[in-house]
Amino acid sequence: MPSYLPATVGMPLSEVDTPALILDLDAFERNLDRMDASLKGRSIRLRPHAKSHKCPEIALRQIRRGAAGVCCQKVSEAEAMVDGGVPDVLIANEVVGTPKLKRLIALAKRARIAVCADDAGNVAALDEAARAAGVRLDVFVEVNVGANRCGVAPGEPSLRLAQAIARSSNLRFAGLQAYQGAAQHLRKVEERRAAIEAACAHVRETLELLEDARIACERVTGAGTGTYMFEAVSGVYHELQAGSYIFMDVDYAKNDWTESGIPRFEHSLYVWTTVMSRTAPERAVVDAGLKASSVDSGMPRVAELEGAEYVKASDEHGVLKLNGSVRLAVGEKLKLIPGHCDPTVNLYDQYVCVRNGRVEAIWPITARGAVW
Repeated sequence: MPSYLPATVGMPLSEVDTPALILDLDAFERNLDRMDASLKGRSIRLRPHAKSHKCPEIALRQIRRGAAGVCCQKVSEAEAMVDGGVPDVLIANEVVGTPKLKRLIALAKRARIAVCADDAGNVAALDEAARAAGVRLDVFVEVNVGANRCGVAPGEPSLRLAQAIARSSNLRFAGLQAYQGAAQHLRKVEERRAAIEAACAHVRETLELLEDARIACERVTGAGTGTYMFEAVSGVYHELQAGSYIFMDVDYAKNDWTESGIPRFEHSLYVWTTVMSRTAPERAVVDAGLKASSVDSGMPRVAELEGAEYVKASDEHGVLKLNGSVRLAVGEKLKLIPGHCDPTVNLYDQYVCVRNGRVEAIWPITARGAVW
């Protein structure tokens, strides 16, 4: 935590220094409510992905609402969650290399920890690390259900890896990780639905082989904000890993949600920025550039101001194109909706949590920079 904070509790939003990461608590809580309502009466649990928020305070709020635990992508993220009091973490990724395996196993002595694997050699290394530490570790087979990133092929290859885990003295086969990440930002509902139907077919094929081999599969986990209701009604999944629903961003807002069964979550996360230059009528420059908002999924969008478009980002500057009706003065402050919430969060040390125009809380982003 740096010695300087952009805000203090009780401060009016107008006095918060910039750039700052603002969380609208009312919108955030409505998003939590919408997720809860959408899953009410279904025999499926939420395991939200903490890579979106990197904040134990948010994770604990999700768990208090009934979440099974959280997901992380890296050991260091999981360490931050456990240090913050989170009792159950799935590292929904492969962990490779002796230093990381030692930290993973040490963490498994402090909380319920699970990890994914898609390689027999990695399974053997996990087993040896668990043996040396005297722990038993839950391991999921990650199945490639169409994203073509990590994951062993469905069917026989997944079965063989599950058998290798089941034979390991210090590992327990915990189930299948089946996340179709490539489907999350397909714009049309039917495109996303079709991608998840194909993913479910791969999972069913694998489950049938596991059953024939008398290997119990207690959990299938996966799904994301763009598709989670399709997985929820599939009869295949037990856990949903949606994460971005709490914040949303410009890229997710481009999806069509009509007749998807997925509620329209609202923007709750903003970059608070100040106009620092007004040297031309058609241009304003703000103090939030590449180091304040990720642009990998497109530029931020100016919130609550028609006629202003964020068109260019450099390290410390963001250029706004203005139409003739927009009047902005040097020193005025604006909200930007990030193009992609996850990497934007990773640029900040804290959320400035705002309600009714005042700072209600400051939540540390303790897993910021946790990439190892």
